[in-house]
Formats: sequence, structure tokens, C-alpha cells
Amino acid sequence: MPRVVEVVPLPQYRLRVAFDDGVAGTIDLSGELDGEVFQPLRDEAVFRQVTVDEFGAVCWPNGPDLAPDAMHRELTGEPPSQPRQRKQNELPAAAKPRPSR
Repeated sequence: MPRVVEVVPLPQYRLRVAFDDGVAGTIDLSGELDGEVFQPLRDEAVFRQVTVDEFGAVCWPNGPDLAPDAMHRELTGEPPSQPRQRKQNELPAAAKPRPSR
């Protein structure tokens, strides 16, 4: 899963975010700051306190956070890359027998 490595608050409740995979862009939250948890972010002084937590998620000191995968999907228009799915009878690479010498 991509992780946010940088977040910069912008005017009008927007965030400039950069991910560890090189994807970067602006997320507009102006129409999404509703509800008990996100309403305090309507105060621009609080909104500007945005940071990135140790898990690569965008968060604020008063509790709200934003999932990195949702922001990544919004910027790219596609889901983040997922590990290749193994076939039902396929062993993980670490469990495959190695040829003997």
C-alpha cells in the first residue's frame, strides 16, 4: 500500500500530498469536512496542523485521519498496486523447494 511521505496544507481546505511511489497531487476536502469528527477541521488554524503519522496516513492532532489508499486512488484514478495473487495450488516463493546441487 502506498504511504504518504509529505503533506502540505493549502488554502480552501486542500492538501498537497506526495506518496512514496512518486504519485503526488492536490486533494480537495472542501466538500467533505462534515460530521462530528471532521467538522473541527473547518477552522483553518486546525486544518493547517495536518501531519503524516508513522503509518503514512494524513492526520490531525484532534483525531481525524485520511486513508492513504483512498487519496492515492483519487489522484491516479486506479487502485493502488496489490501483490500478485497466488494460484490456489501455488506455493509462496519462500516455500518452493530449491534445486539440489
